[in-house]
Amino acid sequence: MTAAPVLSFDLGGTRMRAALVAGDGSVLAMAEGATPARDGVGAVLDGLCTLAAACLAQGPAPRAAGLCAPGPLDAARGVMLAPPTLQGWRNVPASALLGDRLGLPVLLENDANAAALGEQLFGAGQGARSLVFITVSTGIGGGVIVDGHILRGRGGLAGEIGHMKIAEHSPECACGARGCFEALASGSALGRRAAEQRRGAPEGAAPPTGRDVIEAARGGDRLALRLVAGHARWLGRGFANLLHLYAPDVLVMGGGLANGFDLLAPRIRAEIAQSAMPDYRDTPLLRAALGDAAGLVGMAHIVRQAAPDSGRERLHG
Repeated sequence: MTAAPVLSFDLGGTRMRAALVAGDGSVLAMAEGATPARDGVGAVLDGLCTLAAACLAQGPAPRAAGLCAPGPLDAARGVMLAPPTLQGWRNVPASALLGDRLGLPVLLENDANAAALGEQLFGAGQGARSLVFITVSTGIGGGVIVDGHILRGRGGLAGEIGHMKIAEHSPECACGARGCFEALASGSALGRRAAEQRRGAPEGAAPPTGRDVIEAARGGDRLALRLVAGHARWLGRGFANLLHLYAPDVLVMGGGLANGFDLLAPRIRAEIAQSAMPDYRDTPLLRAALGDAAGLVGMAHIVRQAAPDSGRERLHG
């Protein structure tokens, strides 16, 4: 296994990050910025390269890189198929495009898969043979570890838990359907509900985000507390479905809304107790221990497993 760090990227619908990650999972350098999600492929790649330059100025040079990104995607071909949270990203050869810019081989992986592996190896799921990681942020993604391995499914498309249907009606999801877990329980959904109920907001004020609602609830705002309680019930309903589907050793919640885990978890657990069958109810629900670094750390491990010598012939690029 190479001693060189891996340059990892985590591309989200709202934020994107880059990091140099050592073999033991430690982050040597990290940079982040807003994702220009509406500005097309070139703008996002420019942003990722800017973050990479900030990391490379702080640590030893890598010989390989990895990009974890929202699905659906084809990890084997290094192609992002049609992520709902990024405009203009249809059938984009992300590994090749980013690799050409960096001069490094680049491996592509689903962001929730990478985070699930990071949490299983170095975070809240250490010791678990099976794990479901749920990232609740702009959207909702999932990574499933079964017997120590990522569950990939046909074409690597498994784990798109944000688009399982948990209600008959909802606002339209980014995928175009209605009733999706993501449309009802993501951070974006929480921010949307707050905007719908907000009164007297100054004209032109930025709409609230899920994080804004969490912080207001933490400060005792009664409307925010009601919104968080209702949101937790939607999360609990989806989590109960995941318990029935995968029977994991542990559920791990990450993503931007995990900053409100202490406020959400009691209601989530109460909904699981009501919705899940008895034998599933005692499954631990934990907050991701690696925070924003989970996908970066897991991605670095995937790169090392794919090409311990970091040779270009073993990776996309």
